[in-house]
Amino acid sequence: MTDLSSNLPFKVAALYRFARLDHYQSLQEPLAKLCCGLGIKGTLLLAAEGVNGTVAGSAAAIQQLVDFLDAEPAIAGMELKYSYASEMPFKRMKVRLKKEIVTMGVADIDPLQSVGTYVEPENWNALIAASDTILIDTRNDYETAIGTFAGAVDPQTKTFREFPQWVEDHRDELEGKKIAMFCTGGIRCEKATAFVKGLGFEDVFHLKGGILKYLEDVPAEESRWEGECFVFDERVSVGHGLVEGEAELCHACRNPIAPEDKLSPLFEEGVSCPHCYHERTEADRARFAERQKQVRLARARGAKEHLGS
Repeated sequence: MTDLSSNLPFKVAALYRFARLDHYQSLQEPLAKLCCGLGIKGTLLLAAEGVNGTVAGSAAAIQQLVDFLDAEPAIAGMELKYSYASEMPFKRMKVRLKKEIVTMGVADIDPLQSVGTYVEPENWNALIAASDTILIDTRNDYETAIGTFAGAVDPQTKTFREFPQWVEDHRDELEGKKIAMFCTGGIRCEKATAFVKGLGFEDVFHLKGGILKYLEDVPAEESRWEGECFVFDERVSVGHGLVEGEAELCHACRNPIAPEDKLSPLFEEGVSCPHCYHERTEADRARFAERQKQVRLARARGAKEHLGS
């Protein structure tokens, strides 16, 4: 078993389940009350199609939340992936009601009716190495920028809503291929495979548990993963064994930046990075520079007060 740094103080749970959840509105208040009472932070999304979210807290608190959710028959047996963080990776707790637990914006897509074939992490390498397999990263461009599987096709989408149109535009290239798709935790590619199956493609596969499960289960020396995996919390990224990665966020554009990006002349902390420099005006950068100055002053005051206490 891979070392997950489980001695770190915060347990992070990424969870989802597609299910018939007609009473989802009634779960919002008790879930929010439970999480806040336990010191859990993060986001949970509830919709008629199920539950999705990532939260963090003590190991005991996370177990209580999982037990609460498992007590709901419709969502018992959720897809769950655990990792750990040295600091609380979320600022607040949110329980939101949504139309979709992962937004594709296509009506009548139901992973409970039709979905691609699940592939366990230990069998993934053989599938994607096959010459008749086309490997597709269903994540967005800011996620793929810091890591993906070797040989994967990057649709360069800004949002998941763009993915169906990308598939439509590339149908000819997908014909006659085994189509293997992956995402961070498995939820997006469940919906993506349901959509692709609905177009008439038969040989459709997706990575069970997503990249996170692959990085947990597959030894680094056998891995076909390159780079780090973007995660939607203050850790920014994780690597093999789900250890915290080296990527950071540009506080001007909120895109992940790798260590090499910080060597670029276009990088200035809190002001710009190679991803956003040419999309901002001088006035924007001046405003961001003033904001960063205030951040530094606030940090200095905090440190001084701490030393004086």
